[in-house]
Amino acid sequence: MDKRFALLIDADNVSAKYIDPILDELSKYGNVTYKRIYGDWTSRQNSSWKEELLSSSITPIQQFSYTTGKNATDSALIIDAMDILYTSTVDGFCIVSSDSDFTKLASRIRESGLTVIGMGEKKTPMAFRKACDIFTRLELLQGEEETKEEAAVKDIDKSTIEDAIVKIITENTNNGRETGLAELGNRLLKLYPDFDVRSYGYSLLSKLLEEFPKIRLLKKGNYVSVKLAEGNNVEDFVVELVKAGGREGVDLGILGQELHQKYDNFNVQDYGFSQFKKYIRSIKGIEVRKSGNQNMVRFAGK
Repeated sequence: MDKRFALLIDADNVSAKYIDPILDELSKYGNVTYKRIYGDWTSRQNSSWKEELLSSSITPIQQFSYTTGKNATDSALIIDAMDILYTSTVDGFCIVSSDSDFTKLASRIRESGLTVIGMGEKKTPMAFRKACDIFTRLELLQGEEETKEEAAVKDIDKSTIEDAIVKIITENTNNGRETGLAELGNRLLKLYPDFDVRSYGYSLLSKLLEEFPKIRLLKKGNYVSVKLAEGNNVEDFVVELVKAGGREGVDLGILGQELHQKYDNFNVQDYGFSQFKKYIRSIKGIEVRKSGNQNMVRFAGK
């Protein structure tokens, strides 16, 4: 049975152009049983929303701005959310806003065991993002182009994601369990509610993972598991062989044979290289030099 969600939108802090992407995204999680939007509909600021309400069947909740500096819209949304929460008629909430005023509300809903999906523009403070089970940037749903400056600064650096994945896989391995792709995605969202593969230009988590040299995907029918690549162990093994070769080093061909005997599934293409020699040269402190008719692998500077 699909989960039921209450969609509550803060019109004062979100552009009306995102309404279709919001509804499309939320449909992935379940059925929307409440659709309400809060704002002062006498204000010109919300005029663009008025055109969308009827076509999207969203109920507008009028809140006049009686006092300067007081946000009546936030209060009305919070009160409605708590009323819906106590009726026990939904499994989760989607709160759409780009400010941090609903951080406490999101935390309170999660304390009751319900799912909170947050949506907001890139200006949304981290406090609200972290308070949600899942947070999605609206610009990603709209497919808007980022500037070079924005693209250079992601919410979560890819190296941080890779390190988190390595830790998850290692924990499962130590407990005698393999790591499925679906489980990995869920664990990442628990760590980073605003993690979204679309931030990195991908539509699938599996495509993003293919970028990480420390990680390999294994497909068994429709099931995809994630494991650590043998890269670090392979590099350690190469260093040991080169060290054993002394000052002369070890022949590249012999090194390749030893490596394949040790690691049956070793393939340089898994590490992003088309040639074995190029892979060996990528290992820090190692070089390949011609000696007569042989390519000798040794430590650089020896």
